[in-house]
Amino acid sequence: MKIIDFHTHIFPDNLAGKALRSIESTGGIKPKFDGTLKGLINSMDNAGVSISVVLSIATKPKQFNSIFNWARSIYSERIIPFPSVHPDDEEVHQHILQIKSEGFKGLKMHPYFQGFYIDEERMFPIYETIAKAGLILVIHAGYDFAYERIEKAGPWRILRIMKEFPELHLVAAHLGGWQQWDIVEKLLIGKNLFIDTSFSQDFLEESQFMRMILRHHGMVLFGTDTPWTEQKDAVQKLKKIAIPEDIKSQIFYQNAAKLLNTGSTLDS
Repeated sequence: MKIIDFHTHIFPDNLAGKALRSIESTGGIKPKFDGTLKGLINSMDNAGVSISVVLSIATKPKQFNSIFNWARSIYSERIIPFPSVHPDDEEVHQHILQIKSEGFKGLKMHPYFQGFYIDEERMFPIYETIAKAGLILVIHAGYDFAYERIEKAGPWRILRIMKEFPELHLVAAHLGGWQQWDIVEKLLIGKNLFIDTSFSQDFLEESQFMRMILRHHGMVLFGTDTPWTEQKDAVQKLKKIAIPEDIKSQIFYQNAAKLLNTGSTLDS
């Protein structure tokens, strides 16, 4: 079975240690490997993962160029990087178009790390530019374990974005909203929204997890949030869930391949 992990994080070799220590100190969670490209490839090989989508987060506007250039340097048949833009960047629209022109598939934004509410009006022109560019937007959804529980990315806010920008290729991470899954199930499951499984299965009753992915399976993407979870463990846990094998194949590979629109490359 081919597997695409749609939610991973790594850092340049010279920054990985510092970045992991910082997140570990604020979130109280230990990484499973060293956060480098080599470490991710080793993890993928151990887990049977064919391709990883690497998500970056620009925590300051000035970080765009360094993230963009590093993402270009790691792009390969097995690594699909998503750069990031910061909402306070005065050149945010030009940078979105630069991401598109370079051939990247999408970008990542994080309301807690970047200081915004996902449905505030100042974000709407940014979403419009992303949508017109045909890029995928992966956005952190729900609460974040490293931050105070101020509601910045809840399901009702996601629903507003969906209504305002129906053409936006939006992926709501963490099964649509970390630790807000009861509301996700009521508001978002079954709607035209991609969600990934990252950092969610271990926090839910198996019956609710199964119910949600079965109802939404055509738009569910396998994701791990590695290095904060072990890729191999996440693969094995999803494989053990008692759902039809064809649905597992959709979640592990087919839905992501279709979204990335690179089916011929992925199948080679």
